[in-house]
Amino acid sequence: MPTRESSRAFWADIRRRFSLREGSAPQQEVVDGITGGIYFRGANMWILMFATLVASLGLSVDSTAVIIGAMLISPLMGPIMGFGLSLGINDFELMNRSLRNFGFMTATAIVTATLFFLVIPISGAQSELLARTQPTIFDVMIAFFGGAAGVVAYTRKDRTVTVISGVAIATALMPPLCTAGYGIATGQWRFFGGALYLFLINAIFIALSTYVIVRALKYSPKVEVERRTERRLRRAMWVVIVITILPSVFIAFRLIDRSMFESNVSRFVEAEFRFDGTAVIEREIDNAGSFDRAKSPRTVTLMLMGEALDEAVIESIRSRMPMYDLEGTTLVVNQASGTTRLDFSPLQQGYSQLLDEKNRQIAELQRELVIASRSAGGVGVDAQTIGEFRAIAPAVDEVSISRHPVWRSERAGEAGEANGRPADTLLVCIVKPSGAGALSADELGRMESWLRVKHKIENVKIYVE
Repeated sequence: MPTRESSRAFWADIRRRFSLREGSAPQQEVVDGITGGIYFRGANMWILMFATLVASLGLSVDSTAVIIGAMLISPLMGPIMGFGLSLGINDFELMNRSLRNFGFMTATAIVTATLFFLVIPISGAQSELLARTQPTIFDVMIAFFGGAAGVVAYTRKDRTVTVISGVAIATALMPPLCTAGYGIATGQWRFFGGALYLFLINAIFIALSTYVIVRALKYSPKVEVERRTERRLRRAMWVVIVITILPSVFIAFRLIDRSMFESNVSRFVEAEFRFDGTAVIEREIDNAGSFDRAKSPRTVTLMLMGEALDEAVIESIRSRMPMYDLEGTTLVVNQASGTTRLDFSPLQQGYSQLLDEKNRQIAELQRELVIASRSAGGVGVDAQTIGEFRAIAPAVDEVSISRHPVWRSERAGEAGEANGRPADTLLVCIVKPSGAGALSADELGRMESWLRVKHKIENVKIYVE
C-alpha cells in the first residue's frame, strides 16, 4: 500500500514535470527578448519584404516548400507576442508600440504582395491561395496551441529554435497577407476578406496564448491597475475573442456539413447506379454548403452514358435518397439518347491488335531460340551412335557431327531473314571408312535419312574423307 509520503512525492514529481517555471528564463530577459523583436526598421523591413515576395512566388507556383521557407524567414511574430506580453504585465507603452508596429508590418506586407501580383499576374487561383480564404475553428486552435508552444519555448533558458521555427510554419502568418494582396491586385475582395480574417485569427490567438502563458508564469506587472480597469480589459478581450471565433465556427460547420453531404452523395451514386451497359460519367453538386434549404435546395446532377434508364427506375432511385441522408435534395438525371450504348469495340479491337503483335513477337523469339540452340556447336557422338552408324554402314570407322547456322542474302532469303538472324541450321556429318572400305550411295542415303530423324533437322550434309 502506498504511504502518504510516497503519494505526496509522486504528485510533487508530477507538478514539477508540468511546471512552466522549470527551466524558465528570468522575466526581464524574456521581456527584453520579445520587446527587441517588435520593431520594424532597417534589416527587419527588408527581411519582411523579401519574405513577402518569396511567399507570393510560392503561392503563384503553388509550391508548399517555398511558402514554408517564407514563413521561416518572416519576422512577423514579434509585435504579436509583444502585444500579448503587454496585456499580461500591464505594460501599456509596450502595447502601443506593438500595435503601431503590427499595423505597419501588416500594411507593408500587403502593399508588397499587391505590387507583386500587379506586376506578375497569375492566370488563376492556385490551391495554396484558395486554402487561405476560408478559415475555420480549426485554424483558431492551430493559432492558439502553436502560439502557446512558441511562447513557452521563448521563455526557456535554452530556447529551442526548432520549436519557434515550427510555430512560424504552423501558424502561417505570411501567406494570408500575400493572399490579401492578391485579392486587391485582382479585384477579388472575397480573397482579401477571407485571407485578412485568417491573418487576424492567427494574430489574435497567438497574442492570447502569449497572455495566458505570461499569466501562468505569474510575471510581475509593470504597473498596478484597479480591479475595475482590469475587469474592463478582460471583458473587452473576451468580446474580441468571441467576435473573432463566431464566423470561423460557422465556416467550420458549413465545411463539415458539405463534406458529409458529398460523402452521402458518393455512397448513393455508387450503390444505386449499378447497371450493366449504363455508367455515370459526370457528377455535379450545387449549393452543397447552403444552410438555407428552402431558398437554395441542394441539387445533384448526374450524366449517364449507355442504355437509357426508364423514368420509373429513376423515380424508384429517387425514393431511396432518404436512406442516404439526402432528404430534400433534388436529383437531376441527364441521359444520352436511348439508342446510345457503351461501345467498347474500338477498345477491344485495339487490345486484340496489341495481343496479336505480342504473340507474333513471342513466336519469332521462340523460333530464333530454337535456331540458336541448334547452332550452338558440336553434337556429342557416343559409342551408341557409332554402333548405329556401323549397323547402317559396316565400313564406318570415325564419325564427326556438328551443327552450323545458315545465312542467306536478302535476294536469296525470305523477307526479314537478312536482318542479322540465321535463316536455318545445317547438320554436317563427316565419316571416315576403315581401311580401303568404301561407302555405297545406298548406305549414304540411309545415313542421311537416319540423321534427319535422330536430330530433327531436314538440312543434312554428309562428307566422306
